[in-house]
Formats: sequence, structure tokens, C-alpha cells
Amino acid sequence: MALRIERDGERGVALVVLDRPTRLNAIDLETAGELASLWGELRYDESVRAVVLTGAGTRAFCTGIDRGVEVPQPPSPYAIDDPLLRIGPKANDLWKPVVAAVEGMACGGAFYLLGEAEFVVASREATFFDPHTTYGMVSAYEAIAMAQRMPFGEVARMALMGTAERVSAERAYAVGLVSEVTEPGGAVAAALRAAAVIASYPTEAVQGTVRAVWSAKEAARAQAMAQAPALISLGNLPPDQQAELFGARRGGGEPRVR
Repeated sequence: MALRIERDGERGVALVVLDRPTRLNAIDLETAGELASLWGELRYDESVRAVVLTGAGTRAFCTGIDRGVEVPQPPSPYAIDDPLLRIGPKANDLWKPVVAAVEGMACGGAFYLLGEAEFVVASREATFFDPHTTYGMVSAYEAIAMAQRMPFGEVARMALMGTAERVSAERAYAVGLVSEVTEPGGAVAAALRAAAVIASYPTEAVQGTVRAVWSAKEAARAQAMAQAPALISLGNLPPDQQAELFGARRGGGEPRVR
């Protein structure tokens, strides 16, 4: 199993952990399937009224899709098979509140998860970045998800700067991506405290509020997501060229953090 789940029945909170620390909690096809199944399961679990999502260890919350995964693609440039499109709670019709707790790196495909959390708590040592353009890939779904949470210029800069620059937790807090910054190692505890408060309230009111907040942005998000497959098909380098760029940059200098 690539996921761990700990249920606190007394407080009504579940802690979901991406448990692949040796792969920086990158998501392979098995993990993607487990996430989709878990969100579906939690829809029916009345003992869980709020969820905290985090990654194992302190090096990374999640680093997106595992580079070792091969996903066959349809021949049409207007169609994309993306296994990460179903890893988020909202994609699986779970409207119980989800709080993300970030320690270490959150990058690339991690934004599919952060984009579907109600809010994000991060350690002071957390960093956020989007490596797509560096490796010849279009940042479409990721940039769209972040455009729902950050000002346009901040999203554009993060997506276009690639691996050359990382957004610090303090900067992420200043622009609205992060709602609370903790000391190193404290993100999960802070997220659990917040989730316990939310879970203590009447669940119908909480879930109705979650739906109301999301309804304010869903139309624009849906329209943007519909354009993403064609942009990715037309703009991505072939996989072998992406891999060549990825290999060439390993062991490079430290990125700038702002």
C-alpha cells in the first residue's frame, strides 16, 4: 500500500499519508488508484468528518507523478490520459473538508492535490515549485489549479521559472496559497488541530459551506481544464527528450528561493 490512513473516531478526523518517502512521495499508478478509491470510501464513512492530507517524512509532501511511470497516450493531439486527474477529493465527489499539511517540497503534480484541498498548512521549510517548463512540458492542469489559489502573476512566475526558483512557505503565505506557517515538523499537528475544530461542527453545515465556496470558482476552472489536453499534446516535447533534459539537470546548482 502506498497510502496510510489513521482514523480518529473520537474527533472525526482522518489522517491520510502519501507513504513513498524514498520516492519523495511521488505518485505512481498504484498510488493514484489508491487515492481515488480512498476518497470514494470516505464519502460513506460517517465517522470521518474532516481529513488531513500529508506526505511521509520531511523531505517532500509530494513531487508529482513518478518519473518511472509510463502512461500510454491516445494518438489524437486533443486527448490526454492523465492518471493524476482522479487523485483529488473533489474529482471523486468527496465534499468533506480536506486540509493539506506540507513539509519539504511540493511540486508539479502535487498541485492536483493542493488545488483540491480547502486550505494548506506548511512548515517554514516547505517550498513550492513547478518543474514542467524546465523539462519541455506544458504546465496546464497544475497552473490552472494554482490560479484558483494565487494571484495571476505569482502563478505565471512559478510555472514559467521552472526549477530555477522555489516559492518559500513565507511567500506562499503572503500570496494566499498557504493559510498557516508552522515551525519545521509542525504542519501535521497544526492541520489536525484545525481539522478537529471543523469536524466538531454540524457536518451538514460544513459540507454545505465547502460546496458553496467551490461553486464560486468551479465554472471558470472547468472551462480552463477543458482546454488543457490540447495544450499539453501540442506543447510537450516527446518523452525521450523530456527524459534527456531531466537527466542533464540532475546534480545542478541550488535553485533560488523567494
